[in-house]
Amino acid sequence: MKKRSLFAAIMSAAMFATTLAGCGSSSSDNSNGSANSGSSSSKGGDSGKAQEITWMFWDDLNATEDLISLGYKETIERFNKDYEGKYHVTPVTTNLEEYYNKLNALVAAGETPDVFIVSPGPQLTDYVEPGVAAPLDEYLNKDGWKDTFTSDAVFSQQTYDGKIYAVPLNTAAACCFYNTEMFEKAGASVPKTWDEMIDACEKLKGAGYTPVTISAGTAWCLSMVAGYLCEAEGVELPKLADGSASWEDGKLESACDKLLKFSDYFQRTAAGDTNDVATANFYNEEAAILIQGSWAIGQINGANPDFESKCGVFQFPGVERVIAKSDSLCMSSTTKNPEAAAALIKYFTDDTAQKYTAEKGGKIPVTKVQYDASVAPKQLSYVMDVFGGAKGTFGFYNESMPTTETGAHFDDTMVAVFLKDMTPKEAAKDMEEYYKANCRK
Repeated sequence: MKKRSLFAAIMSAAMFATTLAGCGSSSSDNSNGSANSGSSSSKGGDSGKAQEITWMFWDDLNATEDLISLGYKETIERFNKDYEGKYHVTPVTTNLEEYYNKLNALVAAGETPDVFIVSPGPQLTDYVEPGVAAPLDEYLNKDGWKDTFTSDAVFSQQTYDGKIYAVPLNTAAACCFYNTEMFEKAGASVPKTWDEMIDACEKLKGAGYTPVTISAGTAWCLSMVAGYLCEAEGVELPKLADGSASWEDGKLESACDKLLKFSDYFQRTAAGDTNDVATANFYNEEAAILIQGSWAIGQINGANPDFESKCGVFQFPGVERVIAKSDSLCMSSTTKNPEAAAALIKYFTDDTAQKYTAEKGGKIPVTKVQYDASVAPKQLSYVMDVFGGAKGTFGFYNESMPTTETGAHFDDTMVAVFLKDMTPKEAAKDMEEYYKANCRK
């Protein structure tokens, strides 16, 4: 089913693949100088005799303020300088919302980027099963590279049939960021239970603040909250997948009821706001709470450095586990320059890159690198506290379901509930019928 799912995505993407074919494994320059174009590329050094490769990412490196993205840009520039005359990489970039459609279009056109970023779970599976991604064990086992990682556990979501198909870049957690000044003025306390969360929102609203900013226009942001609410209700995705549990057992319905209650405290434009807009609402102090992955630290501090002093972090209340994930890099199985591609991936996990990840970007390194916690963003220590207080982790719901289509269906269903196009009871029935038709043998 998963092989067919990627095939279907590729076929639909092929309709516009010709417009992107120039972004493939070549030295063509895709930049048109527009910050709104969603694509960029750069060149450095004398690449005339160098082995050319491409690297695909979901942010515009020439327009971004995100500190993590800027760190990736530095890594690319450092790689091109250090390997001048031998290897040269050209970035191919777009925005997050369009990333997988454009990547699939390049795959369909036979122009798969030599190295590309991907989320673990079904998204990665979609590139492993059809043979788009190459196994990386041969390279990881050279020169002690694999031994630099904190443990073999960091590769658990990137391993298939005993082979590693992607290298993680960092670890992040989905947390609640909050404006400490607004909380203090409103007399609100950091919540530890669901009722305390609602109480905090009531106090913030009463003080004239917008309690929560979130993007329902970017469906996974809303389903991230829904995932936490499902966790609090005791939803067990493996049992739903094998049919030993039902979506209609009342747990999803209760989670959706809470989502609707919570949505009373969202900004009025939540239905149309993108993830970037919702995050900007927070660091521009237009809302008190942002529920987002800790990758947002780089975006928050990059756009408004002065806000760091009043940006706190707490674990989503009412749950004992925390949502965690790591973005990873894959190598194309069709790359003409695998040694260059592997060298590039290794640069993203060397000490220089991993120190930047922590000290500037505020994300947790995946290697044993030593970094200076005193210069790292304050939010990183708060996120570490969240990890330390959690009793375990689990994945994003849309990345933890049997297929990418199933995860997208869940996302869309949660948006439908938020928009009141579907009742919680109807949502539970819809998910159960979808699983029966598509996910269970």
